[in-house]
Amino acid sequence: MSRVSSSTVPTVAEVVRARRVAGNREDGRRLVLVIEGGGSRGAYSSGMVTALEELGLATVFDAVYGTSAGAINGAWLLSGRAVPGMRSWTDPIIMRRAIDPARMLRGRPAFDLRYLVHQVYDGIEPMDFPAILANPTTFHPIATDTRTGLAVDLHPYIVDKPTLLLALRASAGLPVLAGPPVTLGGAQYFDGGLTETVPIRTAFAAGATHAVVLRTRRTDEQRPPASRLHRVVGGGYLRAVAPGAHRAWLERPRQQDIEDRALAALGDTALQIHPPIGSPDVDSASRDTALLGNALEIGRTAVHSVLAPVLDSGVPGEVDRATPTDAVG
Repeated sequence: MSRVSSSTVPTVAEVVRARRVAGNREDGRRLVLVIEGGGSRGAYSSGMVTALEELGLATVFDAVYGTSAGAINGAWLLSGRAVPGMRSWTDPIIMRRAIDPARMLRGRPAFDLRYLVHQVYDGIEPMDFPAILANPTTFHPIATDTRTGLAVDLHPYIVDKPTLLLALRASAGLPVLAGPPVTLGGAQYFDGGLTETVPIRTAFAAGATHAVVLRTRRTDEQRPPASRLHRVVGGGYLRAVAPGAHRAWLERPRQQDIEDRALAALGDTALQIHPPIGSPDVDSASRDTALLGNALEIGRTAVHSVLAPVLDSGVPGEVDRATPTDAVG
């Protein structure tokens, strides 16, 4: 992915503002929203999509790409219910039921995605699935093919509500921790984070020209190494049941560097928004509702601080333009 010259194309901020002012997307560009995965770190991007909805920006994107929790947050945005949909992050009953590591001692998944998708999102805190399916902004959850170990855009397989629910589970289905792979469209899938936590390469390979990228890690935050137990148990399981996904698993230590370099190469055509320096660490399996509620508000404030000035005056705020060392304040 080569660096894009800012002298030949408008910046992301310019495209966002022009579309918001015009009230349409008829500019010949393909502006996408890309949302990083990260389990409970998705509370940050939940706050970020809430801010996009509050700013009236949900309709400026041609497509939404997301991995794992990022895919779920993208679905909330496209459903038109991002603001009420984020309440589940601060509901102790929901979080304790959705994430319970002690279940693994009984041979059951720590992450109960079936409960989260089929009961919470289809009942307790309902997501508007018909609105997502009918939205002119297309939805692209990313998952990992267990046979090939490649990142797959599940958009072509989403044709109705049942396949949409399966796609959400497939994109977030961590090996071992969330149970067996999810079958969709004749293939089996695990969490897209095995191959592309920030699905920027998939989005640009499909024709994106500009991207707003919502990150769940600070710019000074690196992916921690997997624990020995995680490597032995998770790696052994994948080697036995999903050799393609096992190859992706082995490449995970290099993934963040690969994605950061791909983003840096995009120059002003990718606008990243991170939790600011000093934001609290959020473990991917956290169910601390006070911490998650704080992360929600931090993410919401980060997007407002970057994009509200863009909409008001056309001048970007403190923006991370795809450079991995800068931070959103």
